[in-house]
Amino acid sequence: MGDTGRVAVSVPRQEPPTMPRLALYALVVCLLAVAAAVVSFVQGNWLGIVWVLLAGLSSNMTWYYFKRGKQDRTRKSVTG
Repeated sequence: MGDTGRVAVSVPRQEPPTMPRLALYALVVCLLAVAAAVVSFVQGNWLGIVWVLLAGLSSNMTWYYFKRGKQDRTRKSVTG
């Protein structure tokens, strides 16, 4: 089809989300692991210990990715 005469408009980039995506995913995993641990323990299943360990690991990952994203944003604002 032909030229419509429209001018290409450059769209400015959106600001990054306030929380890095990996931190958000790790937080969701942490909450689901806590819920699974509660259900396991209520049912009398000792496998809930594994869920507690997974919740602890994903909690640490959440903090790590959140802090790393915060450092990246402050570094970009200082240098950029």
